[in-house]
Amino acid sequence: MKDISESQARLHGIFNITVTPFTADGAFDFVGLARNIERVIALGYDGVLIGGTYGEFPAMSADERALLFRRVMDVVGDRVPVMLCSAGSDARTVRDLTTLAGDLGGLPMVTPPFVSEVTDAQIVSFFKQMAPLSRTGILVYNAPGIGITLPPAVLEQLADIEGVVGIKQGDLNPTAIDQIANRLAGRLRLFCASDLAFLGPMMCGFDGISSTNSCALPEIILAAYRAIERGDAATARDLHQLWYPYRALARRHGQPQLVKAAMNLRGFDGHHVRAPLIDLEADVIAQVAAELARLADDPRAGVTLK
Repeated sequence: MKDISESQARLHGIFNITVTPFTADGAFDFVGLARNIERVIALGYDGVLIGGTYGEFPAMSADERALLFRRVMDVVGDRVPVMLCSAGSDARTVRDLTTLAGDLGGLPMVTPPFVSEVTDAQIVSFFKQMAPLSRTGILVYNAPGIGITLPPAVLEQLADIEGVVGIKQGDLNPTAIDQIANRLAGRLRLFCASDLAFLGPMMCGFDGISSTNSCALPEIILAAYRAIERGDAATARDLHQLWYPYRALARRHGQPQLVKAAMNLRGFDGHHVRAPLIDLEADVIAQVAAELARLADDPRAGVTLK
């Protein structure tokens, strides 16, 4: 993408949150990463998100993250939009990665700075500093997992900042979703940050979702999204219910650990997580395998096993 206008025009649909495949010794597997990206592009995903929370960016150095950005953009080119997570607790790192992401033609995704006792005014000031650094604009990621949840009133202030093109909303409280959808829709792009519970935000008028579990179950999650996109809420509901047992495992054992285990079982390039995360134990992997087998037996899921 070359500028903010193009980012705004192309920022919609279902984006795959691509996990980062690490070898057993913690090295990047860029060949496997490229295969994973090509899979979702071939299936028809609207974009990809690289180096996010479930991409394990907190376990990477700034240089590693910059290398990841460059390698991914070499693979994707301009075929689909790419969100590049430039979040961090050190504003200097965020500045450098935000600038790089925009220069490469990606859309930087920025969280609030996760430092103790940061105020709303300081958060707004932070985004005012970051937005002009990227020629493609920035995507605000409201990520409660970092310890800061931006209320709708603050998000409204951020929506007024020139260069903010969208919000990825991780706080899925129904009241917050209702307020954001009705106050901010049309002003900027709205993304649901979780595929675990995306039907509500999409019905409220969000522009798209980002999905980590689509690394392991790309077929069924894409089918559910396309159903709700065309107004077929009943089919979307039925498909979403179909993979509930998998979601229950994901909530119990954590992402991206479970996603990578499921990918490996399907013959995809999930590989390993990096410390401090720990790969799943054999008994949990057996539960994941059983759930994949159940889905493979249902033609609606579209899941095949190696």
